[in-house]
Amino acid sequence: MKKLFLFDFDGVLVDSLDFYVQAVGACLKEIGTPIVQTREDYLALFEGNFYEAMAERGVDLVAFARAAHEILPRFNYDALAPFPGIAPVLEALHRDHLLAVISSNGSPTIRAMLKRFQYDGYFQDIFGSDFLFSKVDKINHALEAFGVAADRTFYIGDTVGDVLEAREAGAKTVAVAWGWHGREKLAAAGPDHLFDRPEELLGL
Repeated sequence: MKKLFLFDFDGVLVDSLDFYVQAVGACLKEIGTPIVQTREDYLALFEGNFYEAMAERGVDLVAFARAAHEILPRFNYDALAPFPGIAPVLEALHRDHLLAVISSNGSPTIRAMLKRFQYDGYFQDIFGSDFLFSKVDKINHALEAFGVAADRTFYIGDTVGDVLEAREAGAKTVAVAWGWHGREKLAAAGPDHLFDRPEELLGL
């Protein structure tokens, strides 16, 4: 019976932390709520749901989306690269299982980068910020759309927020320590699995 693997994008598939610290910081400055001054400021937004965390800090999400639509295309996405070791894992998993992306990033951006990395053939669908803000809602939608039970579904993320939202949705939680939050912080969130290298995902 097939399993469903739901991958976060940034910090799991692509090394993009420094890129988005600058890009999101620029968007927030543009709309007059410069809450991201450092890498630590940005990472703190992912200890829960990213958009809820920004709203709690006074960010107008509509204004942010408008600024992001205008500002983000100015940044050089060609500088982003996938994490080493991810490609063979995706190749192996997609042969027998269902794969999708669930992310706080926008679907068009994700699709473009997956195509550039030649990963686009591995994923059945992408659920980004333009679909729903809540990863809980996106995971629940994916469970229904693919017809896979929660106990056969793994959400693979790299932040505490990923672990918390996946757990709330009832999926198995898989934290990866090569991404944005460090191993110690991820371990404290109590994921079902905590991996240091992409190839460990094949053990699932």
